[in-house]
Amino acid sequence: MDKYLLVVLGFLMIGIPIAFVSPDTGELRPQPLIGLFYVSIGGIIAVIIYGSYKAKKQRQKANRERRRKFKK
Repeated sequence: MDKYLLVVLGFLMIGIPIAFVSPDTGELRPQPLIGLFYVSIGGIIAVIIYGSYKAKKQRQKANRERRRKFKK
């Protein structure tokens, strides 16, 4: 996974506890920020899928290059 994807993933992982714990006092929120929680989960899933897609495309390109060199 690329560095920028790991940074985004880190911010999304930090957002999950912030949805339930108030950063000011450190206490549990009486009404958690459910929207922030679900957006963070959705973002994590999107980053993982995008990273997997990019890695798959890169592997396919490397395999094509290897086959091309082998034929010559």
